[in-house]
Amino acid sequence: MKNDKMAITWRSRTFAVALLLLAGWISIGWADTWEQIRGATGTIKTIRADFIQEKHLNILSRPLISRGVFYYQAPNSLRWEYTSPVGSILLMHKGKIRRYIKTGNDFVEDSRMNPKGTQIVLQEIALWLGGRFSDDPAFDATLEDGRKVVLTPKEKAFSKMIEHIDLKLSDTPGIIESVTIYEGQDSYTRLEFLNTVINKEIKEALFLGIS
Repeated sequence: MKNDKMAITWRSRTFAVALLLLAGWISIGWADTWEQIRGATGTIKTIRADFIQEKHLNILSRPLISRGVFYYQAPNSLRWEYTSPVGSILLMHKGKIRRYIKTGNDFVEDSRMNPKGTQIVLQEIALWLGGRFSDDPAFDATLEDGRKVVLTPKEKAFSKMIEHIDLKLSDTPGIIESVTIYEGQDSYTRLEFLNTVINKEIKEALFLGIS
């Protein structure tokens, strides 16, 4: 029983990381059906956007704010970079995954990252990248009016960690406006995306190192 609880907790935390990465990896445009969403994702080759992340907790008088930028290049290259308040960089390129944390003026590679957990994250993201929300084994997906996708956990144990996720689609095809992860009645994390640029050339070197 203890091992089962540990497995559930580990899986929940892994999915939480995936959901934070979600908006950096997928970009879907305005659509009325899942088929149209799948079609929109096929046009995305590169993405560059700034993001603001707000962590809201009932014990805090004001949200915790983080800022950064992400880059994506099809089919599987990603640079997800927090610039404040603490610097960190996650790189994914040609099957290799690395994470760096800023210490003083330098970035140090994080050796504690779990490769197995990251692999599970990538399997989930692969579904989202293709706009295949309705095929996701972990979430029930609903496409609502107002260009919104709602993801609800299928497992009861997982729903205790994350109640649901709302994805707000932009008016512009290929762009997500915001992602909100509801972890409880008074706890949620919201990512908003600014200055998004799609299908502009991104140098491969950006995904190879921290510079």
